[in-house]
Amino acid sequence: MYLTYLDSNSWLIELGSKKILLDPWLVGNLTFANADWFFKGSHNQEHPIPDNIDLILLSQGLEDHAHPLTLKQLDRSIPVVASANAAKVVRGLGYTQITTLAHGETFSWDESVEITATPGSPVGPTLVENGYLLKELETGFTLYYEPHGYHSPSLQKFAPVDVIITPLINLNLPLVGAFIRGGQKALEVAQQLQPQVMLSTAGGDVSFEGVLSSLLKVVGSIEEFRSLLKDNNLPSQVIEPQSGQRFLVQLQKKNLVA
Repeated sequence: MYLTYLDSNSWLIELGSKKILLDPWLVGNLTFANADWFFKGSHNQEHPIPDNIDLILLSQGLEDHAHPLTLKQLDRSIPVVASANAAKVVRGLGYTQITTLAHGETFSWDESVEITATPGSPVGPTLVENGYLLKELETGFTLYYEPHGYHSPSLQKFAPVDVIITPLINLNLPLVGAFIRGGQKALEVAQQLQPQVMLSTAGGDVSFEGVLSSLLKVVGSIEEFRSLLKDNNLPSQVIEPQSGQRFLVQLQKKNLVA
C-alpha cells in the first residue's frame, strides 16, 4: 500500500494496481459559496494532478471534499464513488460513471478492491456523510478514512483495520467546541479497530484566512497523541506524512483464509 498526502483531506491511495484519488483539492483556492471573506484556503505549493487515476472517491459534497475547480480539471470519464451529496456535485460537472454509496453499501472493483461506505460526519441537522473502508482483496489489507473524526460504533464488525486516516488533533470553534475531532475520538477508534498505522488528515502545507480561520484553535499535537496511545497500551505507529511525498506503508502480512 502506497500513500501520497496532497494536503487538507486529499490523498492518493495505491492499493494493488489501483490508484484512488480521495477528496481532491489540488488547484485553486478553497472557499465555501465563493465567500472569501468568511474562509479561504490556499496551497503554499499546488500539487500536480496525478497521472493514471483509476477512481475518484468522495466522502462529502462540501467544497473541501468535492472541490469544484479540481474536479473540473480531471477527466470526466474517470469513475467516481461518492456519497449522495458528493454525487450531485460530480453529476452537475458532467462525470459519466458515478456510483453512489449509502451507509453499509459496498462497491466491488475488478475483484481487486472493495470500498464500503460507513456513517461519517454530520453536515447539518439531518445529513450524515460517508466514511470509507477500503480493502485490498489480494492481501486483505484494510484502510479506514473519516475526515472529521466521527466514528460509528458499527465499525466494530470490521476490526481489526490495518490503517486509519483521520484527524489526530482537535480544531475547535468558540461555543461549538471541536468540529474536527482528534485526540480522544482518535484514541477511541484506535481502541475499536486496533490499527497497525494511523495517519493524520485535515492539515498539510496550506494557509487559511478569513473570519472562520481567525476563530479556529488547534488543540493537541501529534506527540501528545502518540503519548495517549502509549498510555493506553496501543502499539499503533503514528506517521506524519510529508506533503506530496509518496511512501510505502509497511504492514505485517495477514494469513488469508480461502
